[in-house]
Amino acid sequence: MAETLFTKIINRQIPADIVFEDNDLIAINDINPQAPVHILIIPKKVIPTINDLTEADMPLIGKMVFLAKKLAYEKGISSDGYRLVYNVNEGAGQTIFHLHLHLIGGRKMNWPPG
Repeated sequence: MAETLFTKIINRQIPADIVFEDNDLIAINDINPQAPVHILIIPKKVIPTINDLTEADMPLIGKMVFLAKKLAYEKGISSDGYRLVYNVNEGAGQTIFHLHLHLIGGRKMNWPPG
């Protein structure tokens, strides 16, 4: 599988504004933020899309969502509200085929989105 932008960030081949990292996940500020807070939560395990998840990945996905909750609190957006987004495939706006969760907040979120 070809390296993605995210694997290059994980491997420190290109710089990123890292806000969290452990053995399983890395979280970075989005370079094209759609709100005052826009963080990408990325598993270090390469999983191209949600469609590629296996049952064994359930703890990892739970960890991603829990980290989003923690970062939302730390960034001061947990009370006003925030959005969590997984884009799946090109038709939904996925441009990097390495699973990632968008944590977006700090402004009013309209519905329906895009």
